[in-house]
Amino acid sequence: MDYSKVSGKIFSDAPDVDFSHAREMAPYLEEPKAMYVGAPGKRGYLNLGFELDRQGKSIMRELDRRAPLIVQQELYFDEELPGLPCVYILSSGGPNVDGDRYTQNISLKKDSMAFISTGAATKLASMVYNYSGMIQRINLEEGAYLEYLPEPVIPHSHTRFICDTCLTVHPTATVVYAETYMAGRKYHNNELFKFDILSVCSHGERPDGTPLFREKFIISPPQMPVREVGIMAGYDVFANVIVMTPQDKVAEIYDATTPFIDKENRLAAGITHLPNGAGLLFKVLGMEPGPVKKVVREFVSTVRRAIKGVPLPEEFPWR
Repeated sequence: MDYSKVSGKIFSDAPDVDFSHAREMAPYLEEPKAMYVGAPGKRGYLNLGFELDRQGKSIMRELDRRAPLIVQQELYFDEELPGLPCVYILSSGGPNVDGDRYTQNISLKKDSMAFISTGAATKLASMVYNYSGMIQRINLEEGAYLEYLPEPVIPHSHTRFICDTCLTVHPTATVVYAETYMAGRKYHNNELFKFDILSVCSHGERPDGTPLFREKFIISPPQMPVREVGIMAGYDVFANVIVMTPQDKVAEIYDATTPFIDKENRLAAGITHLPNGAGLLFKVLGMEPGPVKKVVREFVSTVRRAIKGVPLPEEFPWR
């Protein structure tokens, strides 16, 4: 594997989790006083691979993980799409803390499909010295289909977090990649927008390396208030959904999606095209994660109808 250099330490067997290119994280490079950056138990690694078996069923063929990340056997509980393997990413280590580094690789072979989520919300603990970082690489071959719908991310006060996601998608494949960020622990001393920084970058490309789009947002409430009009204004929850899909499906999904501003329920959603014919970008604002999640799932259901001909099933009541 590639060498990983973090805060002066080199791990010869670690996945590449180097964020030295991210200038916004430069103020947060002090070594934690307890466990050092990327120590065992703080270097989460996950490699998931899906493909068709001899009977044409989508299965999870590859699974390689390193604590604290956990993935169990795939399940087939989706009544609308019975052949869809459903996988949940869990963590044995509690919230992300100072010096955590994570790498997640997800690959789908030709014509395979998968649904991936997390077992619970991802909590980002308060940080004093360093930051938590994650790199995700998602690769889809011809005709593959992936729904990646994790639960919300909840930053605590003085959280520092950076995430870089690369989506490598064949023109005939479809990926639905969603992220939901809360403003903080709303019902814990009204801890809203008290984090230090969230740096989130997503970029798409074709298998030959042709770049398609790049979106990056850096949210640092101490440096710039986010309650301004045009940013978060009076909203507390933000969801971002990237859909990379064949161009003949883009218009169908776009036309079936209606942007709205619901002042009574304090919800808003909008949709736009990604550049270079890559797909669509759907955004939702709200006050609570439940209603925002519902709007996201309705949109994902529209995508699934266009690609697979069936809707997304109702969410489990305990989710």
